[in-house]
Amino acid sequence: MRVRCVRVLLTAYLVFVAQGSFVRADEFPGRKSDWHGFDRFDFEHAGRNCIVVTPQDEAPDRPWVWRARFFGHEPQADVALLQRGYHVVYCDVANLFGSPQAVEHWNRFYDLLTTKHGFAKRTALEGMSRGGLIIYNWAAANPDKVACLYGDAPVCDFKSWPGGKGVGKGSAAAWRDCLKAYGLTEQQALQYDRNPIDQLEPLAKAGIPILHVVGAADEVVPVAENTAIIEQRYQALGGSIEIISKPGVGHHPHALKDPQPIVDFIVQHTQAAASR
Repeated sequence: MRVRCVRVLLTAYLVFVAQGSFVRADEFPGRKSDWHGFDRFDFEHAGRNCIVVTPQDEAPDRPWVWRARFFGHEPQADVALLQRGYHVVYCDVANLFGSPQAVEHWNRFYDLLTTKHGFAKRTALEGMSRGGLIIYNWAAANPDKVACLYGDAPVCDFKSWPGGKGVGKGSAAAWRDCLKAYGLTEQQALQYDRNPIDQLEPLAKAGIPILHVVGAADEVVPVAENTAIIEQRYQALGGSIEIISKPGVGHHPHALKDPQPIVDFIVQHTQAAASR
């Protein structure tokens, strides 16, 4: 009888593991540290620096938020989501400006998290400032892997920033890096038609909801050249988009002091994606 009980327990345990319901936090490699009271793991994957922050009490289906750029800046929404049982992750593709190289690096990181660690198949993307380029371009290439998209003062056209070809200030050094990342001359870049503002149809067809939080007086990433174009084009495609505009605010400060609207948006749509 005792042997039989042990076999039953072992079988149940193996099924539990096979279903991806048991992945220990310490299975993440690299350096472990504390981040706002949660375990943070810094490691390298496929040549890129990556971060995974694990919740203390994990939510069902292993939901996660994928932060793009400036990890740890204005973290209030990320911390609130960790408290709700979400993982928060980061894969550094700095100075690649959402280029095809960046998309490929993100593809590899997504595969690691969803296959080895059993993360939900659809993630919430969070792009702050230039992070808007990678979240939109990755979503356009992988619309079936995205639950929702949250952009915070997001760059949606590299001609606006870092190019500075409109009313924005731009950045000459970052523009050179951007051209190099894409392998384009300036003339080719000005005719390039694969910026986020140009790739909204796959997102709309997939029914991906979008939230932008912007400063109405942003002179670095002007709303008129970025978010306003996304809003108009996405609505024309039948997509769902919400804009939270902060009157009199520039590019900084990012996010919201009270992150509840952001948290509610992400929780609602990740839960809806999990039930599909």
